[in-house]
Amino acid sequence: MRRRGKVYLVGAGPGDPELLTLKAVRVLGIADVVLVDELVNRAVFVHIREGARVVRVGKRGGCKSTSQAFIERLLVSEAKAGHVVVRLKGGDPFIFGRGGEEAETLCRAGVEYEVVNGITSGLAAATAAGVPLTHRDYSQGVIFVTAHAGRGREPDWAALAASRMTLVIYMGIERCEAVESALLAAGLSRSTPVAVVENATLPRERQLRTTLGCLSRDVAAHHTESPSIMVIGEVVRAAESADRWTVQPPMHEVHGDSANVARQTAITLVPVRT
Repeated sequence: MRRRGKVYLVGAGPGDPELLTLKAVRVLGIADVVLVDELVNRAVFVHIREGARVVRVGKRGGCKSTSQAFIERLLVSEAKAGHVVVRLKGGDPFIFGRGGEEAETLCRAGVEYEVVNGITSGLAAATAAGVPLTHRDYSQGVIFVTAHAGRGREPDWAALAASRMTLVIYMGIERCEAVESALLAAGLSRSTPVAVVENATLPRERQLRTTLGCLSRDVAAHHTESPSIMVIGEVVRAAESADRWTVQPPMHEVHGDSANVARQTAITLVPVRT
């Protein structure tokens, strides 16, 4: 009798391998197949069961990526073949990770699945910059929003500006000029503070503090690149008052542990054929 397969949609967190959850570690240790996104830190591969098949499926903004349809077909076929499959994503599967689309596909196909949450990069980036996303003196709420809406739809910038809550913008660096213009047109002040964090929680992390009126100019001047998170709102002032802007890099270097390096090289990466 063939073993029943299952899919785990797993969040690998923002980059620092020490932020991986215990449940994610356990699931990686039982997987037969791991479909891994480009932004996942390879240091977490040390937790993958020896002998498991690791398939890189791309997904980095602005670069050639494996199609979402192909990934979903692969999840279904591997699970129906009786395998334990892990779909390993940066951040959290259900926060701009297309986990919802994959869950719908698995449900329609009758495949059992489970979601393992990860720390989303919006939270980690703000923390790295010393910014509390909520604060009684500055903001009573936070909104996560992507600057790249699906099917050509644009976020409702007017409603976002009117909320007066902290805005955490994903995938916005390439559109920061449009974001700046839209929020200014919606009524936000040019002096609204902004924190931009590139490669949050990694040794190569870079931070930029600016204002909404100077956002696109300063991003260009500092050559800020993706992946980056923008935190917009008065709550950024809490980091200023706490003098927290200079943050030490994560303790764990990406390739700092020789045992981990040896373990990583024992894993075979399988090329994707779409």
